[in-house]
Amino acid sequence: MVSKTRERLIEVASQLFVRKGVENTTMLDIANASEKGRRTIYTYFKNKKEIQQAIIERESEQMVSRLRKIAKSSSGSAAEKLDSFLVQSFELSDTSPSGRNHEYLSWLKLLEGNRAGKTRRMALLKQIDILKEILNEGVDSGEFNPQAAEQALPLLTLLIHSRDSDSQREILKLSGVGEANAAQKIIRFVISSITIRN
Repeated sequence: MVSKTRERLIEVASQLFVRKGVENTTMLDIANASEKGRRTIYTYFKNKKEIQQAIIERESEQMVSRLRKIAKSSSGSAAEKLDSFLVQSFELSDTSPSGRNHEYLSWLKLLEGNRAGKTRRMALLKQIDILKEILNEGVDSGEFNPQAAEQALPLLTLLIHSRDSDSQREILKLSGVGEANAAQKIIRFVISSITIRN
């Protein structure tokens, strides 16, 4: 099946890029590791850059899908959903070498051109829409203060995506707060700030 072969090529290329680096991986390496001929690879991808783009698109779709599941969950309060969403978002935006999404975000930075930028913007817009949906749910249910939730949106958007900056990590280190602790403290602070007390 066409899609299975394409997915296999993407998966093999992804593993090779992690192990050998993008620059040191050739189309022949991908063909050999996937047990497909080079002609098969060129049926699906013109070059290595197209394979990189396919990896990024796949990872972006998976990221958005995980976050959407949190928002669509029928169980849990809006505060619980926001907590899960933020924990997941902080993990997904972690570009430190120990971060689980390090390779995806590193490839995203390596890719040149408009397609990579568009892919990233599309994923970010979807992520922001999901965040808005959770905040609106909290406001509609009377759980979140409307003004506080509105003010939290730009703050959270900036905070979630600040972890891909080395300078931000350095600032946290200088403040004496570890990255993991910082994320938890931010999440607790934001949720307690926007939650209406009974």
